[in-house]
Formats: sequence, structure tokens, C-alpha cells
Amino acid sequence: MTRIGLAATGLSKAFGGVRAVDDATVEFHHGKINALIGPNGSGKTTFFNCVTGMIKPDSGRVTYYDADITGKAPHRIARAGVGRSFQLCRIFPRMTALENVLAAVRPPSRARLLASAHHRGDVARARELLSRVGIEHLESSEARALSYGQQKLLELAGVLMADPDTIMLDEPAGGVNPALIERIAALVRSLNAEGKTFIVVEHNMELVMSLSDHVIVFDRGTQISAGPPSVVQQDPRVLEAYLGI
Repeated sequence: MTRIGLAATGLSKAFGGVRAVDDATVEFHHGKINALIGPNGSGKTTFFNCVTGMIKPDSGRVTYYDADITGKAPHRIARAGVGRSFQLCRIFPRMTALENVLAAVRPPSRARLLASAHHRGDVARARELLSRVGIEHLESSEARALSYGQQKLLELAGVLMADPDTIMLDEPAGGVNPALIERIAALVRSLNAEGKTFIVVEHNMELVMSLSDHVIVFDRGTQISAGPPSVVQQDPRVLEAYLGI
């Protein structure tokens, strides 16, 4: 029996007269790589923002393993076990890669990030995660000196620093070269094998179909299809939303 982790029921969010998310009811499978796809403007990122507390929905309910997290502050949702990345990387450009990862669990002050012996365990873990994502050699480099793909890996390391059970990635392959896309995909697969649940917004359909166990399709702010990749890509509603046929 499929266990449901994160779920939304009747979720809506409007900006002026535009309903970016429109009565969306969605379930994400525990322990799986879930993909959330849809045409540009279909409400995927707004949905992410509502779920993670970045913005408050106008109506509806968000649950995480049956606990109501609707409208809670982002840090409280993160503490519940939900981590996320952003469509445009959120990093501290003038801080080093190591300091950026530490900032995920410590105040972003250089004097406090590295000086305290009490935090040595965090420093060791941050270095371990930089190695895990393959940029340990850039530990002392300022984040702004990294390529965009490397910044994506750095942001992922920061997400992992809090050890979330569920990881939401917003366009992890966007603007990234093919070699780094493969590295990100391999990381997602290996972390999933260790028990992490993923929810991935992505426009790279080849990546989505090869990586995902469960695919949810959005159009005009609501779910129009859900299921295994092989089923979803044959759904007439999906073909119509993407191709107009």
C-alpha cells in the first residue's frame, strides 16, 4: 500500500484576478521520487511556495504525514522535515562554499560559523556534504566564483545539512550542463535509495521520465493527471496541456 507523505487538499492561491493555484488536491508518495510537471505558468512554483510556507494559501489544507502544516512559517516546516531548493539559487555570494553550507543550520555570520569548537561537528558534516555533491575542492571559494551548476550543488548541500526527510527541488536541471545534470540525477537516486523522499519540479522531460517513480501534472493551477511516467506521458489530457492536441 502506498504511503502518502506530503499532501494538499483544495489548495488555492490567487494574485489579483489570476488563480495561480486553483483548488489543487495532490498526494506525494513517501520514499519515492515524485515529479511535478506542467507548462510554464501552470502554478508549480506557487504551489511549492504555498506548501513550504513562503506564501500563505487563500484556502485549502497542507499536511505532512497527517500533521497540518498549512500556513506555518518556513522554518517550522523545515524543522518538521521538509527541505527545499529554489528555481534561482539562494546562496550567500560573498561567503565561501563551506560557510554557505554551515549557514543552513547556523546564523550567517562568518565570526560565528567557524570559530566555535562547539560547532566542529557541523563543520565536519558540512565538509562531508560538499564531498557528497562533488565540490569539496571548492570549500574555500566564494560562492559567487562557482559556476551556476556548482551553485546548484552547493544549494543542495545546504538543504541536506538540515537532514530533511523530504526534499523539494525546484528546477534542479535548469541552466545546468549535461554532465552536472547527470551528477544531480545520480545524487537524487542515491539519496532516495537511502530513504529520502523527493518532489521535483522540472521541465527537462527526459530527466523526469528517467528519474521519477510518480509524476503529477499541473495545468492552470490544478492537477490534471498523476501516475507512473509511462502512464502519464500517454494521458490525452497531458498531451493537450503540453502540445494542444
